[in-house]
Amino acid sequence: MSEDYCRILLEDFLKNSWGSIKVLVENLASFRAEKRSRQVTMFHYVNGQKVTVEFSGDKFFLRGSVEYTNPQLTVEEVQGIIGTKLLEVCGNYFDKYGLHKPDAGDIIELCELLKKPSQDYIVAFLLNTDDVEPDRYSINPLKQSIVDSGQSAFPAAHVKTDQLKIDEAYTKKYDGSLISKTETQLITDCLKTAGTSYLDLVDFVKYNQMENYSKFFGINLSLYALRMPLSTLQAENKDGLMHHIIAESHQDYQAINEAYTCMGRSMTKRTTLLTVPHSKKGFGSKRAARGKIHFDQNKLLDVTVKYKTTKLYPNAMDPEDVAVAVAEDSFTVSGEKLANYSFQETPSSPQFFLYSIGSPEDAAVWHAVGSFAAPQLLQSCSSARTACREGKLIKNLSEKYMIRLDVPLQFNLAPEGEWSHPIHRNIDASMGSVEDLPDLARRGMKLEYLSIFK
Repeated sequence: MSEDYCRILLEDFLKNSWGSIKVLVENLASFRAEKRSRQVTMFHYVNGQKVTVEFSGDKFFLRGSVEYTNPQLTVEEVQGIIGTKLLEVCGNYFDKYGLHKPDAGDIIELCELLKKPSQDYIVAFLLNTDDVEPDRYSINPLKQSIVDSGQSAFPAAHVKTDQLKIDEAYTKKYDGSLISKTETQLITDCLKTAGTSYLDLVDFVKYNQMENYSKFFGINLSLYALRMPLSTLQAENKDGLMHHIIAESHQDYQAINEAYTCMGRSMTKRTTLLTVPHSKKGFGSKRAARGKIHFDQNKLLDVTVKYKTTKLYPNAMDPEDVAVAVAEDSFTVSGEKLANYSFQETPSSPQFFLYSIGSPEDAAVWHAVGSFAAPQLLQSCSSARTACREGKLIKNLSEKYMIRLDVPLQFNLAPEGEWSHPIHRNIDASMGSVEDLPDLARRGMKLEYLSIFK
């Protein structure tokens, strides 16, 4: 008789993550007290079809994430999805029945709830950042064709798939550690049917895999998703929330200084751009862009931007195999174009700490802050929310856009419980390259509450 991996994961989660469940449930009352009417549109895939779902603002949104830097699901991504789903379901259950020591009856009921889509007050979703390079971490099996097609420094949202194909040298080298033959075939098949949008391709592949792993783990992993920031900006007009965030943060010296303070940076050099303007050649890589902000006294004069070919990151299997963003261009954007912002006229990629203000999240699940993930980003996000609440950074967010400005609850996949390939020990391994999936389930699931980021 096969093992019940849903039960194994749930029991370990209840044992090792009870503190996180307790914090979440105890905080729900204050969230309920603050009524909101903001509509949130997300999507997921049902039987291979993309379905749009509308939510009213009276839900509690719990953010997870997957990357557009590779089409295949990684071990790290799947652990994050499962951890987020477990927190959602346990949070809803103990909110309904009160915090108590779970008994056998609770376990049976929770296992049943884990098999179903989100349907209660807490809604788990994936915030998928579409401004990243399509091969940021050197784990994309379409690797060489991304470079050859001139799209390695493009934001993922603008990448087209018509010239993309599987990199045979890559798949041969990393078969069994970063990719599998099954996944290679799935990506090849999806390239023929998913249209020309790279984002659609990645979502199509990952939701296909989520469906398969949902059956193995006995947990519904097909969470709702939201693409930000570029897809959101593209769909907005100038009065939209994301446009407002960019415009407000570029009003003058004081506004930019406040944003720099949130990042823990000095205004001495002013080389960090709050939003990175895209090149007319299509480049949008934040790593490949060099910038400088210029002022005429208090007024934002302009921003100079230079794109140059830049190394990105290596995969965990070969430190010499570094992804690259190939780009050469330079131009200037007037301050007025940013202070009175239009994405259509001046496409750009805002920094995460700014656009995350526009995410509907009331809580977030991070991946191994303290080992692989830097706490500085989380600190910037918390500082920005606080500055907005105090009226220092972005004005009118609550009144005009129904944004809740409290710092979201922050949870973390504990570094000591992080999943990795059972043989190679890399967290960027594709799920398909793991033959011993029960090994991952038996490692359990530990989420910690990051109380420092309140």
